Amino acid sequence: MQSSSAADKTQTAYFSLPGLFEFYDFYKLFLPLFYEHREWFYPWCDIGSVYGAPGDCLWGGGRVGAGDNDAKEVKALMQDYGISARLTFSNSLLKKEHLSDRKCNELCAQFEHGGTVKNGIIIYSDLLMDYIHKQYPEFYFVSSTTKVITEWDTLCSELNRKEFQYVVPDFRMNNNSKKLNTLNDECKKKVEFLCNECCWFNCTDRKACYENVSRKVLGEACADHTCISPDADEGYVFSKAMKNPGFISIEAIQHVYLPMGFTQFKIEGRSLGSALVLEFLLYYLTKPEYQLQVREKMYLNSELDLF
Repeated sequence: MQSSSAADKTQTAYFSLPGLFEFYDFYKLFLPLFYEHREWFYPWCDIGSVYGAPGDCLWGGGRVGAGDNDAKEVKALMQDYGISARLTFSNSLLKKEHLSDRKCNELCAQFEHGGTVKNGIIIYSDLLMDYIHKQYPEFYFVSSTTKVITEWDTLCSELNRKEFQYVVPDFRMNNNSKKLNTLNDECKKKVEFLCNECCWFNCTDRKACYENVSRKVLGEACADHTCISPDADEGYVFSKAMKNPGFISIEAIQHVYLPMGFTQFKIEGRSLGSALVLEFLLYYLTKPEYQLQVREKMYLNSELDLF
């Protein structure tokens, strides 16, 4: 791979946000704020996509899906704002007999045509990707972070696969700026960084954790995964995530990643609750002087139950 020149510093950072189905009611309120009060938000950022999966979604993975909102309403909301909807189909243990699942096929049929923007699939299984590509060819594909790509050669190979529009490496590759900057421009456009992971940086069980979710989604009887992190009992703490060596701050996005030519960033949070997701959006998208206004608009709205 050839090295590329520094990117234009005026580039836009596109964020992929969590909770397509899980936080539908949240986005019904937040998206109008974002687009009707653009002066409240950083001019160098935009919303590229919202990702997630409904409950009982057999092809789902990464996190157990939630939310029972009507798929037509979810799709319509994204179309209203020209945002790409990404279905999280990252189950790593799918077999041929799972491909005929009615609910997942219906979701694909509903979301395949995205209006003014294409919709995508976040995926692990090549078996499933081949099936969706043949049956629903309008989707683009995102290589899931559940593959836990931590090796440079593996990342390069994944980026060179033409099937993928984006590739999300493991968060522990985020700060390898010297090697990342050797990627050519085409590959840089495909890398999507997971910004706010709270997982222990030295974890050796990350892939096993994701596989446990896949088994549960498939209905297999299995024990919960036991996290080996020294402070696992604390759960997700944003202030702790900020101290993680793999954390990507807004300063790093502006002054390191965008100048190098990287424009795609993912925020995790499907299983964390809408109150915490709001804190992520305040940090990554909102100018400090307007964070109180955004927080008030969201917290004081009687239609939304933040938790």
